[in-house]
Formats: sequence, structure tokens, C-alpha cells
Amino acid sequence: MSLFDSPLRFGAALVLGAALSACSSTPTHTSSTGKDTGTPVTGYLIGAAIPDSLALSPAPPAPGSASAQLDEAVAKQALSMRDSARFVQAHADADLSFPAGADQFSCALGVAVSAKTTPVLYRLLERSRIDASAATKAAKNHYQRPRPFMVNNAPTCTPDDEEGLRKSGSYPSGHTSIGWAWALILSEIDPDHATALIERGRNYGHSRLVCNVHWYSDVQQGQFMGAATVARLHDNPGFVADLAKARAELAHARTLNLPMPRDCAAETAALTSDIPEAR
Repeated sequence: MSLFDSPLRFGAALVLGAALSACSSTPTHTSSTGKDTGTPVTGYLIGAAIPDSLALSPAPPAPGSASAQLDEAVAKQALSMRDSARFVQAHADADLSFPAGADQFSCALGVAVSAKTTPVLYRLLERSRIDASAATKAAKNHYQRPRPFMVNNAPTCTPDDEEGLRKSGSYPSGHTSIGWAWALILSEIDPDHATALIERGRNYGHSRLVCNVHWYSDVQQGQFMGAATVARLHDNPGFVADLAKARAELAHARTLNLPMPRDCAAETAALTSDIPEAR
């Protein structure tokens, strides 16, 4: 039932993302401050190049609709995972700040990503994170969909974030957009690990379900916006240049046999548990 499992939907996401040319209602310039350097980090995309999620996203499922019922069924299944290893993994997946965010896909990639050993790839992930997040803002701000924990009153995997999350619309999922964009980008950089990376992109979005902060349809549309972002990034000369540099950099990093920054065996074991309705 997921976007990844539906070839037509996944293909449509890529094709539509590649054809995007509408003006975006997101900010014309997006940035964050890199914790490793203290200097501002900007996304690759500016203004109309940022996919417009409001134009590309249908309204969230209407109450009582089949899609809304699926959202509720998935949310109920996700709640059963509280206090499990999968719930702990969802907490870890919630951290998109850098440098932690750079290593979210390191186990699937088989290489640790850091500002010191893979600086080009590190910055590429940080900049594309900004772009994929910006691509969800217009619809988030317009629909202001309440998140699952606001409806079911059950705890989330990140209680310290709940106050801020209440003020941020649930649809589409920004974390999922970022994770799916990273999965596609990293799969292009390292095709040999594409299956593991795409699977990681899928369960990264599912972590938002387990965390009780997103509905299933939020995650589906987040994947769509992540694919649309990557399509637009391929029209950006700076991104294309960094992609080539990151490919060579990663090949060199593999020869160094550096230790992984996380317990990959534990991560793999935790991710074997997933939500049946979301697969």
C-alpha cells in the first residue's frame, strides 16, 4: 500500500517532479547554520526552483474517507510499537540536525559520513535537506493538518519536540521528504547499495508513523515531494557538480575502512519490524 510499493505512483512522482516549472509559494531563499562550522548553509534551490507542495498536493484525506480510515488504521498499528526497539529507532531517526543527520543513512551506505572524511557529501546532504524541507512548507502552512498525537493524545518518540510540532502542519511530512530525497541521491552516488538505501528511505519515513507525529498519507506525500525535489536538483549546476565530486569522494572513503558511528546491527534488527498496513 506504500508509495514505494506502487510502481505507478512512484513513477508518477519522478515524472511529475522532473516536469515541475510552476512558481513556488515557499520562501525565495532558505538556509540554516552549520553546527560544524558556524557558517550559514543554504539550499541549492531558490524561488521558483523549489517544488510547490500546495500546487502538487491534493487536500489531506477527508474525515470518514477510505484514505482517512487507512491513516487511522496505520496509526493504531504504529501505537502498538511504543517502547519497542523500533520506537527507539524512530527517536534516533527524528534527529535531522547536523552532524547527526549526515549519518542517518551511513549503515545502508556502508560508510560513515562526516565533515572531516567526506566533506563534499556531508555538505550535499545538508544543502539538499534544506531544499527537501522547503518543498513541503507551502502545503504544511496552508492545510495545518493536526498531527496524530494531537488527535489520539498518545505520547510521541520526541516529547521535547511536541510543542513545536503542534504549530507545524502534519501534511506533507518534511522528514519523509528529506529522507526520500537522500535515499534517491545516495542511490545515484552509489548504485551498488541502491536497494539498501531505498529501503532505508522508506523505513525512515515510517519512523514518523512509529513516532506518532505523522499520518500515513503525510508520509506518502512526503515521498512525492522528496522525489520532486531531487528532480529539480538535477537542473542545478552546483548540485550536479557536487554529485560527481561526492561519488569520487565516497569511493575513496570506502578504502579507509573507518569505524561506523552507530550500531548498524542494532539498527538493522530494529528496522525489521514495520507496520503491516504501511508496507
